[in-house]
Amino acid sequence: MTALVQEILETFNQLTDSERLDLVSEILKRTFYMNFPSLSDEDLVLNAEELFLALDEREARYE
Repeated sequence: MTALVQEILETFNQLTDSERLDLVSEILKRTFYMNFPSLSDEDLVLNAEELFLALDEREARYE
């Protein structure tokens, strides 16, 4: 992840819920018709693993 992307995400975290929804809506509108390459099975597994590890970490904090 580039420094610019990290900065955008940090700014996103500072937005209100309403502003976040507006931003997400605009991003989805702008990316809907982009021709993304298909993800490989390996990519899907890595993304799922990362997501589940993050959810486990979050769950552990609330226990």
